[in-house]
Amino acid sequence: QVQLVESGGGLVQAGGSLRLSCAASGSIFSINAMGWYRQAPGKQRELVATITRGGIPNYADSMKGRVTISRDNTKNTVYLQMNSLKPEDTAVYYCNAGIVTRHPMMVTTKDYWGQGTQVTVSS
Repeated sequence: QVQLVESGGGLVQAGGSLRLSCAASGSIFSINAMGWYRQAPGKQRELVATITRGGIPNYADSMKGRVTISRDNTKNTVYLQMNSLKPEDTAVYYCNAGIVTRHPMMVTTKDYWGQGTQVTVSS
């Protein structure tokens, strides 16, 4: 079993900052790409940022310059530093990770999602 647990969400005023964390635990052999997505009420889930195992980031155009994604492979944890937050950044933020699990006869890779953490930006 694999579990992703997010933390760090909350209420912040416009222009403020938040740092989200997501820790993976369980039957993990290794982790491929990790990322953050968000879903606002009435909207589809969208990409915020992803990061490869080697640390190469990719950002959604709407977030470039305001967010930084990083990871600590020794802790199986991915972070999202968000600055200059706007009310339109209000959403539930979800962590995603490609988890590699080693079995007796094979290795499998599966995408896992966290339960989400609420970020609310007030104007």
